[in-house]
Amino acid sequence: MAKQDITCDDIIKELKTGQYRPIYYLMGEEPYYIDLISDYITDNVLNETEKEFNLTVVYGADVDVATIINAAKRYPMMSEHQVVVVKEAQNIRNMEELSYYLQKPLLSTILVICHKHGVLDRRKKLAAEIEKSGILFESKKVKDAQLPAFITSYMKRKGVDLEPKATSMLADFVGTDLSRLTGELEKLIITLPKGQTRITPEQIEHNIGISKDYNNFELRSAIVEKDVLKANRIIKYFEENPKTNPIQMTLSLLFGFFSNLMLAYYAPEKSEQGIAAFLGLKSPWQSREYLNAMRRYNGVKTMQIIGEIRYADAKSKGVGNSSLNDGALLRELVFKILH
Repeated sequence: MAKQDITCDDIIKELKTGQYRPIYYLMGEEPYYIDLISDYITDNVLNETEKEFNLTVVYGADVDVATIINAAKRYPMMSEHQVVVVKEAQNIRNMEELSYYLQKPLLSTILVICHKHGVLDRRKKLAAEIEKSGILFESKKVKDAQLPAFITSYMKRKGVDLEPKATSMLADFVGTDLSRLTGELEKLIITLPKGQTRITPEQIEHNIGISKDYNNFELRSAIVEKDVLKANRIIKYFEENPKTNPIQMTLSLLFGFFSNLMLAYYAPEKSEQGIAAFLGLKSPWQSREYLNAMRRYNGVKTMQIIGEIRYADAKSKGVGNSSLNDGALLRELVFKILH
């Protein structure tokens, strides 16, 4: 496997076997996986006694590369390894100088660099030195279409199942902030009645505050089915509860759906499996709405809808709009979609 293709699961699996690298450079736009790996190393490589002398945690705003190298060159005390964790490493200047240490790293040191909201230039010498002796991991943002699979997989590891509608409600409401999403999932696990291992839309409504009948998932469904009455009932609810149903979240979801719908017209095979594979959806059931929408919206209409969503987004930010509130904007947009 190419170094740049290594996954979070690959790294955790290797760590669990006791195979440690001299450096783990964790970088990227998604903080969740960076924290997951660094926390695993911090919690599991050393026992509690060893941590007192052999665990060093520093922050990028407080140190320079020379300080990190000096810490990495120390030998462990009464332990096989020492762990040095550098958080917020994106704040460190001249990180390239770390390459001199990596030409001959101390094998008893596990150096963990947490570089969030950015990446190293893989063409530079430092990236090459990291890949020679350690792990260079890029934590990429999860796409909206990948969220249901992430939720299902996360809960499966916890021994919990979710109804498909419950999964979609969570994905649509929380979005791609994985730290917040896993927090909400843990909340659901804690509140599950004893002996129950399946989460329903009703439980999400009760414990997270998402209405099972009035949410973006149901609005999208109403639009796909061209159910004018249901769509307007949901819009009215959104207008009365703007804090829990911001228009930007709704517009983002609709834009993502109709953009994917436009792509679905080019799928070689117009079946649940064919569209799921073409769009990169993890489950064939996720493609059912696209198939339903293709029966009601042709390609030309879909392109027009995408344009109207963009126009509504601009107006919601004050561009060319002096009077319409968010509820009126959404009502106008949905009317244009449905007619």
